[in-house]
Amino acid sequence: MLIYGPMRVICPLMFAFLLFATSLWAEPLSLREGLRIVTDDSRIIRIRQQEERASEMDTYIARARLFPSVNAGYVQSHLDQQPGMRIGPLSANTAERDSYSYNVSIQQILWDFKGVASLYQSSRMLLDAKRLDTRRTRNGVALEFTLLYFNLLESERLIEVAQKERETLQSHLAIARELFSQGVITRNDLLQAEVKLSDADQKLITAKNVRRIAGARLNNLLTRPLTTPVEVAEVEGIRTNTTPVETAWEMGERERPELQIADATIKAIDFEEKSVRSEYLPRLLARGGYDYTKNKFQIHEEYWSINLLASINLFSGGSTKAQVAKLEATKARLRIEKTKLTEDVRLEIEKYYLDLINSLERISVTKGATAQAEENLRITRIKYTEGVGLATDVTDAITLLTLAQTNYYRSLYDYYRSEAGYVYSMGKDLKDYYGSGERQVEQ
Repeated sequence: MLIYGPMRVICPLMFAFLLFATSLWAEPLSLREGLRIVTDDSRIIRIRQQEERASEMDTYIARARLFPSVNAGYVQSHLDQQPGMRIGPLSANTAERDSYSYNVSIQQILWDFKGVASLYQSSRMLLDAKRLDTRRTRNGVALEFTLLYFNLLESERLIEVAQKERETLQSHLAIARELFSQGVITRNDLLQAEVKLSDADQKLITAKNVRRIAGARLNNLLTRPLTTPVEVAEVEGIRTNTTPVETAWEMGERERPELQIADATIKAIDFEEKSVRSEYLPRLLARGGYDYTKNKFQIHEEYWSINLLASINLFSGGSTKAQVAKLEATKARLRIEKTKLTEDVRLEIEKYYLDLINSLERISVTKGATAQAEENLRITRIKYTEGVGLATDVTDAITLLTLAQTNYYRSLYDYYRSEAGYVYSMGKDLKDYYGSGERQVEQ
């Protein structure tokens, strides 16, 4: 196909643009970017935001009772007979057969012992609780994503381990076949190497399947199609220090949204109880209005009025007392739940702290074991190649190396998962922790 004129310039530019766009799309997903996506676009976050919006509207509804209420009405009348009155032998019309009337009135609560104002304050506290719940949900989604992210990284490292094991066994099988052809080893040694290689193939298939499942779960959290290819970037090392557990307890009790939600809810119930108790006391209202009735038989067809009203609920069947008792029981329940929740937070912090310390120790141990296993395999393979070693020694050495590498990566990503859980349990924002440089790591 021949290209003439400006197309000779446009086509290379389009190709370069597509190549650049493809390279951008193929860039591995970082933990920071993934957290930004899930905390902004997650479905459950959008649900919580709509709930928060509904709670905000409740505050406007409660606040509306603090303002004057304005009402207007209109009536059109058609009578079959004209109204009138009789005074002795005399009679007189009092209204027209066809007439209309309208009115406008305004009413304002002057004082109700802060009953309505307390309801408004209660709705504000509930809105604060809903916002805290959105924050809790957002950080919970961030924790879920972070754990899945590390699971995916771990599955990739275990695939590398399985591939190295397979390659090592393939090399061992090639040596075994050479030695068998020379009559140095028996057929049993050759069959053993073939069986070990088959087992390594199955392990590699399983590891790849685990990786695919982890990728699908990550895509689901990112609200992307499950089969979308996903590549993730490795995190940068291990933190240089760990927050002491006592400090973490204090931070958790101060920063955890769950405990703040309990406090805000208790305050909301306090305001609601104050509003209910105001029903025992009188209310003072002011009402003004304008009325007009079309009636030529009346002296005045329009009236302006202003009224001061006072009302008090003398008896309501005990409903007010029951509402107060119900709110007091709810507050007592919430205080007990907060105490339990505080203990649960401390226990959660303690668990993640111990997991963190344990995984750090395991990393140190398994890192040394990996180097020892590599040296053991090297020596064993030399002996086997020279005909002074056994095939089982080689396969055992390969198995030990695979086990050491697997243990190392599992302890490493157990540490990362424990770190994320420890940060979450203290009430810190994971998006800020992994995105703003708060996470200081060893160089």
